[in-house]
Amino acid sequence: MIGLDVGDRRIGIAAADGLGITAQGLPTLERRKPAEDLDALIRVLNERKASKLVVGLPKNMDGSIGFQGEKVREFIQALLERIAEAGLALPEVIYWDERLTTVAAHRTLLEADVSRKKRKGVVDKLSAVFILQGYLDREAQKRC
Repeated sequence: MIGLDVGDRRIGIAAADGLGITAQGLPTLERRKPAEDLDALIRVLNERKASKLVVGLPKNMDGSIGFQGEKVREFIQALLERIAEAGLALPEVIYWDERLTTVAAHRTLLEADVSRKKRKGVVDKLSAVFILQGYLDREAQKRC
């Protein structure tokens, strides 16, 4: 299972452990060209044998989907089309409300006294971890 925080400049990536209990950050993808970004994500999905993709969906505070949310959906649709063209199995896509995950990631890094320069490099990864961990925690609660 892979978690994504899709941004305009970077894509934060996280992976669930084998038991689906914890999320760990993977290297952040610096966005280049759309085709290169899609191919890089397909490689991650294949390497991790991911059958689920938990994608942070930016929503407005009133719960509506705004411009950025639509951009994320379009990007994921392009990813799915690229996967299908390659003849690979399509992952199940779960959109996860990511409101305030970036704020929480920044707060966590500030509390850990991480410098501004270093925060820039890890905030997207940490946001992806929060997105995926939120989903994993909800699924664990369902099982209880």
